[in-house]
Amino acid sequence: MNCPRRMDVQASLDGELDALSAAAIERHLESCEECAGLRADIEAIRRMMREDAAYHRADAALRNRIGKALDRASGARRLGMGPFWRGAASGGAAVALAASLMLLLFLPSAQNEIANDVVSAHLRSLMGAHLIDVASSDHHTVKPWFAGHADVAPPVADYAAQGFKLVGGRVDYVHGERAAVVVYRHGAHVVNLFVWKNDGAAAPGTRTRNGYHLLAWAEGDLFFCAVSDAAPDELKVLQRLVEKAA
Repeated sequence: MNCPRRMDVQASLDGELDALSAAAIERHLESCEECAGLRADIEAIRRMMREDAAYHRADAALRNRIGKALDRASGARRLGMGPFWRGAASGGAAVALAASLMLLLFLPSAQNEIANDVVSAHLRSLMGAHLIDVASSDHHTVKPWFAGHADVAPPVADYAAQGFKLVGGRVDYVHGERAAVVVYRHGAHVVNLFVWKNDGAAAPGTRTRNGYHLLAWAEGDLFFCAVSDAAPDELKVLQRLVEKAA
């Protein structure tokens, strides 16, 4: 029997849920083997197609036929000749539509995958007992701890005077890489600052996933991504503090 939450699992992987719904799905996955298996299968297919699938560029003739079919379908919609789905259900447009849906389902960009990984790790840390592996506001305690547990040595400092109190750190995984996570409290908000090797896979910038804000930047051979439900402008304050310390 199919679990009625299966579609929510897909929506969560695509970053389409708000924070409350995403947290509910994470809790559901802890007890539903069917949905947990579905997520594992989708992630495995995405990884396989991203890493192993051959890429063949369509020749000019095929691109031209698909373009004309899509133009006809969208033109029919504008003229009131029926919805796009009806127009696209035949010939080359159906092929193009199916291919587009497969790409959307199985081939999210590396940026989306990394953003989803970071938010999922952030949610897990808030829901369970894995927010902090080393609890301390003393950077002399937290920074050396990372040396024996993480693949990178992140800058660690307490910015309590500026509103970001250091509460500890932990190790988590982002895009298959072991990342150091420096944890701060900003008022009522938890801010997880993920740090991993800057391999060029992630891009700097701001994003929003499941109601959480992400601010990413690179500094030397390190890549940083702060995630929280705090406002983006507040995360930029932390970014400036970390950049100064680094």
